Amino acid sequence: MSSLVIFAQIAGAVALLLFGIGLVRDGATEAFGVRMRMALGLGTRTGPRAFLSGLVATLGLQSSTATALMTANFVDRSMMNERMAQIVLLGANVGTALTAVVVSAGLEAAAPALILLGYVLWRRGATVWSGSGRALIGLGLMLVSLTMLEHGTEFLRSSEQLAAFLPMLDSAWPVALLFAALLAVLCSSSLAAVLLISSLNLPVGLTVVMVLGANLGGAIPAVLATTTLGHSARRVTLGNLAVRAMGCLAVMPLAGFAGQALTQFPMPRTGLAVEAHLAFNIALALLIWPLTGPIARLVRTFLPDEEREQSQGPAWLDETALQTPLLALTGARREVMAIGDAVDQMLTLTRKAFHDIDTAPLAQVDELERRVDRRQQEVKTYLSRLGGSATEDEKRQSITILDYVINLEHVGDIIDRGLAPEVRKKVGLGLRFSDEGYQEIDRMFLMTQDNMRMAQSVFLSRDRDMARRLVELKVEIRKLERQSAQRHLIRLREGQANTRETSSLHLDILRDLKRINAHVISVAHPILDEEGLLVESRLRQR
Repeated sequence: MSSLVIFAQIAGAVALLLFGIGLVRDGATEAFGVRMRMALGLGTRTGPRAFLSGLVATLGLQSSTATALMTANFVDRSMMNERMAQIVLLGANVGTALTAVVVSAGLEAAAPALILLGYVLWRRGATVWSGSGRALIGLGLMLVSLTMLEHGTEFLRSSEQLAAFLPMLDSAWPVALLFAALLAVLCSSSLAAVLLISSLNLPVGLTVVMVLGANLGGAIPAVLATTTLGHSARRVTLGNLAVRAMGCLAVMPLAGFAGQALTQFPMPRTGLAVEAHLAFNIALALLIWPLTGPIARLVRTFLPDEEREQSQGPAWLDETALQTPLLALTGARREVMAIGDAVDQMLTLTRKAFHDIDTAPLAQVDELERRVDRRQQEVKTYLSRLGGSATEDEKRQSITILDYVINLEHVGDIIDRGLAPEVRKKVGLGLRFSDEGYQEIDRMFLMTQDNMRMAQSVFLSRDRDMARRLVELKVEIRKLERQSAQRHLIRLREGQANTRETSSLHLDILRDLKRINAHVISVAHPILDEEGLLVESRLRQR
């Protein structure tokens, strides 16, 4: 068999594996993305819960990189502290290792059934069923790819050339580690790299070293993806990379001994590479967990908080562009995006004050609200002076921009005049919600922040599928608010003291968060209306 054919078979198997991983990630995100993000955001009040949240999220997304990016975004929005974020990523690392164990457990015979079931669910059309179906199809394709890898590497395992090359690689472990790290970066997945390594017949010590390299390389895509975020988010992914690098440096001199120990360990055989992957990440989690605080502080010394300059005036409203409507609309959109970021920051600060029982962040909310009022008025005035050469489509775009900026201004008012005073009342009077009530409100906060970010993306991209998902979330919000109010009334009837003291406050916060969601979700309406996907009334037809 020619080397070109062998390479094509292996490359095709790896491509199918990556495609399957992507399908599982996209399907799980479509079906359970909001719930996973909420669980991840809510699951960081204690170390064990943070670890479990990272593990479960990665099992669902099939990607520790995706979990790392969600966690970094939470830190960037002050929704999670950096120590807890590092614990989440320790859980994510174990989660991706457990995924490798499950995929390598000899379930290839189940692949056709998984693909068939996934196709049936996907055809049902509803978001949860469709997403679950795509995830099952992806899992089935991952199992098929492993069979293809097994066949594709069979010739390599008996190759004389490989037999001559391996001793050289085995005598240069640092080179092997860097090669495996590069492989993981190219695949954007440590899981894919480990499964590829597992399909080869490598010496024990070399196998462990290359697994270490795959772990090191698996942390790099997240670092690259957060380069545009704030320093706090970048510290999370850099800290994870540093933790993995320290683990690799510590274990590499002992790779031969560790590999031999694993082969003697009484456990179901799934391949040395997969077992080393799991053992390394469990050991790393146990050793690093107590040191997550010092590690977070150490990374902060190398990458301190940046000094952010707050613009006091419009940055994108160019007077000279008014006679060129397309340029003027582009500038207005960028200005409105900045206003939306300010409103998102107001919401983040309000939740921080609620979570930390501290009114200090609310002082910034007042200042941001004044800035939002001023800048939205400037946008409205700017667009009212748009040149007479604007086409009908450009005029419609102008109205869409105006609608969104007005809704953002309303959201700012609700936060400044509703949520912020309610949080001040809670802190000032020393009121404490019941544990269930606190969780319900915090869940609404997290979902509202997530919807705010999605609304910004919809406004910028005008993506129809994302707009549809955003409108579907309105039903989830309505259901969540109604269920929380009902549970609150049940606790009230049971005579719980905390519930009685915070009754009006609980219901007021829920109402305001629901109103905020209604405003931000409305950004999707013009997009869906243009596609004929909205109805005039919610009334049931007789």
